[in-house]
Amino acid sequence: MYIGDYLGRRAIYSPDKLAIVDTGKTPELRLTYAEMNARANRLAHWLRDVVGVGYGDRVAILARDGVEHLDTFFACAKLGAIHTALNWRLHWRETAAILADTTPKLLIFSADFATAVTEFQHAPEAASVTHYVHLDGEPVGGSLSFKEARLDSGEKATTAAVTEDTTAALIFTGGTTGLPKAAQVTHKMIAWNSLNTIIHDLHHDDIYLNVFPLFHTGGLFVYTLPQVILGGTTILLRQFDPAQVLDLIARERVTVFAGVPTMYQLLTQAANWAEADLASLRFCTSGGAPLPVPLVQKYTAEKGIRFKQGFGMTEFGPGIFALAAEDAIAKAGSIGRPNFYVDARVVDEQNRPLGPNEVGELVLRGPSYCAGYFNNDEATRTAVDEDNWFHTGDLARHDDDWYFFIVDRKKDMFISGGENVYPAEIEKVLYEHTAVHMCAVIGVPDPKWGESGIACVVLKPGTEATADDLMQHMVDRLARYKVPRRVEIMKELPISGAGKILKRDLQERFTAR
Repeated sequence: MYIGDYLGRRAIYSPDKLAIVDTGKTPELRLTYAEMNARANRLAHWLRDVVGVGYGDRVAILARDGVEHLDTFFACAKLGAIHTALNWRLHWRETAAILADTTPKLLIFSADFATAVTEFQHAPEAASVTHYVHLDGEPVGGSLSFKEARLDSGEKATTAAVTEDTTAALIFTGGTTGLPKAAQVTHKMIAWNSLNTIIHDLHHDDIYLNVFPLFHTGGLFVYTLPQVILGGTTILLRQFDPAQVLDLIARERVTVFAGVPTMYQLLTQAANWAEADLASLRFCTSGGAPLPVPLVQKYTAEKGIRFKQGFGMTEFGPGIFALAAEDAIAKAGSIGRPNFYVDARVVDEQNRPLGPNEVGELVLRGPSYCAGYFNNDEATRTAVDEDNWFHTGDLARHDDDWYFFIVDRKKDMFISGGENVYPAEIEKVLYEHTAVHMCAVIGVPDPKWGESGIACVVLKPGTEATADDLMQHMVDRLARYKVPRRVEIMKELPISGAGKILKRDLQERFTAR
């Protein structure tokens, strides 16, 4: 058995190699591959024998980063079940809607989210959940403790039905309307992404420090899974802390680090930046948004850091493009060239390939594409054309040297702190307020977050609402990172001859301020 049983194989090849360091535990938890495999086997037996989890069943987890995320993923992989990590930044009502769509049998949660779990236990949207498992301390509201869920045998647990086309995980993308879409990440996708990553990035002896949330493709699949396949060491943080990151890089002699530009900015502002020893790093990777050239120059001058930049998507890889360190300045703003087993084109509206420096939609093809969207056949059909090109919705161009640049987005999505924010979702919530007549949410440059939102609102005649009222309305219904930085109440919005709100006019107006 080799498909899905990642730890089973690695426990044969390097049982005593340090696999995971969980710095969120007190004391820190350091586990070898043999120990990680035994943990996953025990959990897999319990999931199968007690909960009744089988092939294709979803197992949800709502928790900040910790080894339990990986325990769950690897146990599910052994069973052919589907790891379903939930975004803990969402409002509990948003999460409840996702539970209704994905119908997991089990929900594992940490103490931070016990209040939300209490809501789920009384919500019809979570009716599929038969077992709640508490990671921390005593059970809550009839839930089990994680220790109770892991008392069974550590003997080998595998499922013969698992193949390369079996879905291993659901990773949620932001949706322009309605629920986030759940990309079906297969074992084949994981293998091809790992090969792409290893070809240009990883060594057998690398030590990787992960600061991305493990519900995110960046946390679970960019380096963490390739590291396991290659037999490296991964260090987990409960959540991003700049000073702790700098200390851990020095203490653990970290060789690979990845973050979004906001994180790199925050690291330079940490109290221990000046004395931080980053000499062990072979390179740093930046994604999510272009890395400012002055920031690259600061890291190079003060710490001797080599930066790679990349571009990924939940549905594809996620490692799609990479910009080599030697090109960080000369090709500033570029996402680089496609990874080895990724084909990329820029096409016009008739799906015809465009030449150098012509702007069109970025389309992708290759074996690291996902198996479509869970429980969403329409989105799956429309994402890929008849020639198997995945349409990203991003406007791009490439230069004469085949370096690609993202120019704009076909949709209005903007990126704040490395997270995709979709204005249509926020506008839908605003329109639920009785005083809102018209609204438009736009993204504008932000020195800290890259981009942040502004909600432009026209009130209905005869109604009253303050900016604070509308802000609270959004806070009560949306994840905090989606809530715009401010609300502007306006007499009117700019409208085109076709009756569409001219968001670009709004962006120019508020960017100029």
